[in-house]
Amino acid sequence: MGYLRNAIVIAAPLDDVFRLTSNVRTWPTLFCEYESCTVLDEGPDTVTFRLTTHPDEQGKQCSREMVRHISQERRLTVAELLSSDEPLARLVIRWWYDPIEEHSTVMTWEQEFSLQECAPISDEKAVNYFSEQARQQQAVMKERVERLWTSAVQERLF
Repeated sequence: MGYLRNAIVIAAPLDDVFRLTSNVRTWPTLFCEYESCTVLDEGPDTVTFRLTTHPDEQGKQCSREMVRHISQERRLTVAELLSSDEPLARLVIRWWYDPIEEHSTVMTWEQEFSLQECAPISDEKAVNYFSEQARQQQAVMKERVERLWTSAVQERLF
């Protein structure tokens, strides 16, 4: 089993960060790895969706279907893998958010996973890969959320 945890400070208020990042429809614009996100089913606090990556150098794309549970009051989301064409047997992703100042939020990103027995890589290599990917995607998301929030604030001021 693999486990990783990464956190990043985003210069935007907790409610805005939570609202922007909890909307899976925006993920292709918030993250650089996703080409599309298709919502398959949606309820008040749950969304089932399919993410598809951009093609790699060989033109291969990966997709995964997940169900995501959202707790507005706890500022917590938990996503579980339903199916994937990646060598994942299990994947659970938790995000939680904490305010540190009026306009700053810490977003913590935790992943637990296990690989299929036929996976071509070890758990250790998978942890290193997923951890690096998480850090890269958090940095991209931070920049994009901060830019969106700053633009929204400027529009409200004028």
